[in-house]
Amino acid sequence: MEKAPFVLPDGTQDVLGRPRRLVARTTERYTAVQQLLSEGKSLAAISRQLRLDHSTVRRFARARSLDELLVKATNRASILDEHKPYLHMRWSEGCHDIPQLHRELRAHGFTGDIQCVRRYFRPFKKPHSPKPKNPPAPAPEPRPAPKPRRVVRWIMTNPGHLAETDAAELKEIRVACPHLDATARHVRDFADMMHDLRGDELPAWMDRVLTDDLPALHSLVNGMKRDLDAVTAGLSTHWSSGQVEGHVTRAKLLKRMGFGRANLDLLRKRIIHSP
Repeated sequence: MEKAPFVLPDGTQDVLGRPRRLVARTTERYTAVQQLLSEGKSLAAISRQLRLDHSTVRRFARARSLDELLVKATNRASILDEHKPYLHMRWSEGCHDIPQLHRELRAHGFTGDIQCVRRYFRPFKKPHSPKPKNPPAPAPEPRPAPKPRRVVRWIMTNPGHLAETDAAELKEIRVACPHLDATARHVRDFADMMHDLRGDELPAWMDRVLTDDLPALHSLVNGMKRDLDAVTAGLSTHWSSGQVEGHVTRAKLLKRMGFGRANLDLLRKRIIHSP
């Protein structure tokens, strides 16, 4: 699907499809930071990998969208700022002659060269292209938002086992919702800690969770604090209650197979001699 042109702060669009160098660099860095965040990497690791300052990485990570960064990147002061109202008035009057506009600005005290004026009006001009024979196709309808249960399943699934389309949708959702992005990051950190039996990292994980505005995870952390030793042991050893639960389930099955008419002695013998 073709992306819409970026809207500049003065209301114009880069219809030529050639974004400014600063815009291109901002877009590239934002994409790289968000990609590494989706992979579960910390801000410090991203800063080292991309060779960017930590404050720069934090700014790209906390941005709600790419447009937020692009507006800041392009909305910078220039020597044309005080003359822009006059330029807009002359442009709307039909004067599109750049040398003429530059001469008029020089009469008003402008000290810049003609290239500055030409670069400013470049986004205003439409590209010279033949008129399409067929009318443009209607814009596609927005995709419906995925159900919460499906998003939860994506977050709880190992990233390596997610389908490519599901991973792409989850990435879009995480970029659009910082709270959900933080939740997914904490869930995956906990899954790695549980898989690798790194229970010693539990206190640090709990501290990271409490720094974010995530009430549901805060409730989970408070529950862990009430029995921290047991939770740490469960995340550090290979022992589990899986075998016990399996025997309990087998005993219940044998009991139900007797339709409630078997006494305790018969049930005991069936449990002992059944495979």
